[in-house]
Amino acid sequence: MKGNDKMQLWFLALLLVIINISCSNGDESNSDVQDVDNEDVDNPLCNPNFPLSDQDNVGSWILNSEISDEFDTIGLDEDKWQIQGKEGIYKSNFVGRHPSQFSPNNVIVEDGKLKILTKWEPDFLFSDTTREQCGEVYSYENITTAAVISRQQFQYGYMEIRSKSAKARITSSFWTTGFQSELDMFEMFGDPKAGETSLDWRKRLKFNMISWNPNNPYYLPDGNGPAHTRNIQVENNTADDFHVYGFEWTADFIKVYVDGELHPFGTILKSEITNNGVDPDRWVTDVAYWIWFDSETFCFLGLPEKTDLPVAYEIDYVRIWQNN
Repeated sequence: MKGNDKMQLWFLALLLVIINISCSNGDESNSDVQDVDNEDVDNPLCNPNFPLSDQDNVGSWILNSEISDEFDTIGLDEDKWQIQGKEGIYKSNFVGRHPSQFSPNNVIVEDGKLKILTKWEPDFLFSDTTREQCGEVYSYENITTAAVISRQQFQYGYMEIRSKSAKARITSSFWTTGFQSELDMFEMFGDPKAGETSLDWRKRLKFNMISWNPNNPYYLPDGNGPAHTRNIQVENNTADDFHVYGFEWTADFIKVYVDGELHPFGTILKSEITNNGVDPDRWVTDVAYWIWFDSETFCFLGLPEKTDLPVAYEIDYVRIWQNN
């Protein structure tokens, strides 16, 4: 083999090593906190056709283009997404979590990103329903948020989102609903009220698996809580910068990835989920799901004030892969 050929082969091998390193964030940590170098997830050498955690596509992933979106069009693709409240239509009759209400005017696409806005709008035409929570009766008032839902369902696969949470006392959520079932990949809270416990929410992905079967004692909101819940703590405040969050969902497990790395506490096995002792063999997430992006108020973590708003929950892209 000629010297030039050897040099070319050596250069190609080195380039492949660099690409592989650039699209990951090093070895897994034994801590429950994920250390992240955000520059890596923006590296142009990473292949967007495959999950950040599987750049060699060992999982044989195929992109589901009906649900994936780069949000690089003028306006939201409403053939792909439903805006909650548009033309008075609210999926599942969910108007928002009191005191905030979904407004179709709070969904915009600009700069290649989907933005879910939260605003202070006391003159908005709010629903007159009330709800008792946190020891008080709340009306819809002052705060408008937004929700976007996929028009297509899917079952099992790899979900990846690059996002930055809103920096206010408001959730930034990526979740799903299906027949009597809900999967919250994350609920983030960018700026909770002061307090040692609540401040942990700034670096938290709140993960929930929920059964909405009314015959089960773990049915929410009147039962024992979610079939399974877990706090995934990360290194950085989720409202400070964009990060990539991945979720591998199968019939036997769910795995949570942060910036291409499996989180040390991010493996949820079917065998360990007991559903609070009721129907312990059931995998609650065994149905087809619609995807949701939304922002809501959680009264127990504090409510945003006029001076806190407006803010935006920003989504750079969502990609859904499936395999056999």
